[in-house]
Amino acid sequence: MILGVGTDLANIDRIKGVLERHGDRFRNRVFTDLEQTKAEQRKDVAGTYAKRWAAKEACSKALGTGLRMGISWKDMAVSNLATGQPVMQVTGWAAERLTAMTPAGHTATIHLSLTDDHPWAQAFVVIEANPIA
Repeated sequence: MILGVGTDLANIDRIKGVLERHGDRFRNRVFTDLEQTKAEQRKDVAGTYAKRWAAKEACSKALGTGLRMGISWKDMAVSNLATGQPVMQVTGWAAERLTAMTPAGHTATIHLSLTDDHPWAQAFVVIEANPIA
């Protein structure tokens, strides 16, 4: 069953400007060390950060909270499988919220899709509950 759906659209040029104005202050407030390492290794640094920004926004919407109720930017983190597929991990309050919204006898899976076409970066999150076998 679907527990939550969220989407977000981020402007890559806006994120690039924030990175230029606020640098590490912005990076360290919003992105985990792993996310920063991944972004800084990419050709399109701003685009990578913009997709991850959008993913965090989309995840918070799918959790039904938006960025309020104690959720932290770093409570939601994007990484990639060896295949390149993006995945979302949640910790802290985001993990608590996910547990609270998952029915008894089920386990939650967060599905994440990212895309970009300059100047836009988009993320789509679906949270699914599956019965425990």
